[in-house]
Amino acid sequence: MLDGEIVIEVGGGLSFDQLLQPIHPAESRVRKLAAEAPATLLAFDLLVDARATNLMPHALGERRRHLEQFFARLNATSRLYLSPATIDHTVATKWMRTLVGHGLDGVVAKRIDAAYVPGDRRSMVKVKPARTADCVVGGFRYDATRTRVVSLLLGLYDDAGLLDHVGFAASFTDADRRALKTIVEPLRGGTGFTGRAPGGPSRWSRGASTAWEPLRPSLVCEVAFDHFSGYRFRHGTTLIRWRPDKRPEACTFTQVAPPHWSGGLERLLAATR
Repeated sequence: MLDGEIVIEVGGGLSFDQLLQPIHPAESRVRKLAAEAPATLLAFDLLVDARATNLMPHALGERRRHLEQFFARLNATSRLYLSPATIDHTVATKWMRTLVGHGLDGVVAKRIDAAYVPGDRRSMVKVKPARTADCVVGGFRYDATRTRVVSLLLGLYDDAGLLDHVGFAASFTDADRRALKTIVEPLRGGTGFTGRAPGGPSRWSRGASTAWEPLRPSLVCEVAFDHFSGYRFRHGTTLIRWRPDKRPEACTFTQVAPPHWSGGLERLLAATR
């Protein structure tokens, strides 16, 4: 029994959006996507060995030794990789500096003496680099009563000069939500997003309102984010400050574009050795 993470390689990096595509009720669709973009398992723990021995009570250091022995007996395959590990802080720091951004959003640190306890994350922490970007507020959403602003819709300009929707910021207090009305409502009725726009209802919205108000593209803000892939922020962002000193046209995808890594996943993992 292995513990790991499924990844899909696209264009030399790992694609979170491609990973979501096979979540589909039609088996024929799943099989088609699996053939077009096959997944790989990055294994980082061994919970039960080939003799059916439960390794979960054992320390991580011992489980890692068993995991490496297991991989040493396997035939080479592009669908199963051993996730790299180190006890050298300098090496881990190098990974943060050179590898994060190719579909990898951080480095996980674990206690080497800890047992494996399902659902308990107290012996581990995910370390992510602090990343920010300046975005144009191309629209916003009200709450059901239209008395508060629940989210700001963020955009970046593409190479054609079109404003694409790339995500949202919604981590506001109740007082912040009311105050935002006085900032965004005077800009209401503008062109909003001229490229990719926020989507309508989907199977993920669960009946929630997806209506949004377009704005004149003049309001710029700096947001903190953890990962960007597939032309959007993977998770919600956090508003840091307004940027009245920055021109909206200067908010482009160059801020979030990861460096290209030629050679794909195998070469990426080889760089950690």
